[in-house]
Amino acid sequence: MKRMLFNATHPEELRVAIVDGQKLVNLDIESAARAERKGNIYKGRVTRVEPSLEAAFVDYGTQRQGFLPFKEISRSEFQNVPAQTPMAQVKIQDAISEGQEFLVQVEKDERGTKGAALTTFISLAGRYLVLMPNNPKGGGISRRIAGDERAELRDNLAALDVPTEHSLIARTAGIGKSRDELQWDLDFLLHLWRAIETATASVETPYLMYQESNLIVRAIRDYLRGDIQEILVDQEDIYQRAQKFMQQVMPHNVTKLKHYQDSIPLFSRFQIEHQIEDAYARTVRLTSGGSLVIDHTEALVTVDVNSARSTRGSDIEETALQTNLEAVDEIARQLRIRDLGGLVVLDLIDMTSPQNNRLVENRLQEAVKLDRARIQLGRISRFGILELSRQRLRSSISDANYTVCPHCEGTGHLRNVTSSALSLLRIVEEEALKENTEAVYA
Repeated sequence: MKRMLFNATHPEELRVAIVDGQKLVNLDIESAARAERKGNIYKGRVTRVEPSLEAAFVDYGTQRQGFLPFKEISRSEFQNVPAQTPMAQVKIQDAISEGQEFLVQVEKDERGTKGAALTTFISLAGRYLVLMPNNPKGGGISRRIAGDERAELRDNLAALDVPTEHSLIARTAGIGKSRDELQWDLDFLLHLWRAIETATASVETPYLMYQESNLIVRAIRDYLRGDIQEILVDQEDIYQRAQKFMQQVMPHNVTKLKHYQDSIPLFSRFQIEHQIEDAYARTVRLTSGGSLVIDHTEALVTVDVNSARSTRGSDIEETALQTNLEAVDEIARQLRIRDLGGLVVLDLIDMTSPQNNRLVENRLQEAVKLDRARIQLGRISRFGILELSRQRLRSSISDANYTVCPHCEGTGHLRNVTSSALSLLRIVEEEALKENTEAVYA
């Protein structure tokens, strides 16, 4: 039985977990100390146009300026560029200028030393639809929808009253919904967009025009599906807010919402606290005795699969296959729970059979279908390496909750005593040999 659990007993943090029985399937954490800006819409001002980067820097109201690539600038924002000019011939310095003001949306939050990635292609997410204002070519249907469901949803979209300058993306939640339900969602999004447009003309720049919904609304909007049979909330105020939202948007699902009042903490009741702690650990144990070792670098995330004490198979090839199959299921789960984005490299246990490699690839492909993020999968190389790219939906657990160690600077290693002592001696010797050195004090 799948459930959605809201834990808000500590005001500093709101946690939402999706559980299947007592197994953690997904996790989302909102911290009061860390502002999430992804999805927010701002009225911004171009402060610098950089032709060498084919991008502009935009002041949108935070300490660090946002990065706006040329490809993310709508043609409607171009200045002094004839409409018939092919995009390949347009240069950014001719299309926009410093001081120009327009609406931007945060596509990726600030991370490390990098500013937020911005776009002028605005999108507003509803329960069933995503509205793409002033972008008539941006519509479509979620890639997860196929077959007869896709054809039915396409017919329903064609029957909607959509302004010609806008377009729509149908979400998976729209499957099986009537035209009236979809039109209601569209009308709500159109009303919201008109309110943003109207307000934009009367405010100074920079200004926050629209704030993406809080975690309560986002979780119910994005994760609630037919297979989730119960929503449990352990705080009265969060329960009331969830109830109000559901009564407005999905009244038929309100009966699933319950206020959890047991003396046992909600997450302890479903035995998922230790599973959340595993998401902070470098090593994840597999039930077979094998393990995953997850490491972060500036460029990518690596996952090393170790067989350790695993003896599942009748021989070494079978053991490698069974451990890899178990590992890719857990890797897909850890990607969701930790929200590991960007390039991820899996170092699997070597297998000699190409057929076994295909089995592992197919297993991983099935496992990532549960993920809301866009994922691109590679093939297993002759070195046992599989590469994948995953869309980052929010700040990862490590980004949001870790600070760099001041001693090792994040490497996890310290120079040993012998090497450090010899280095100091060499520095002293070098200083002593300089002509203008009278004495060295150490």
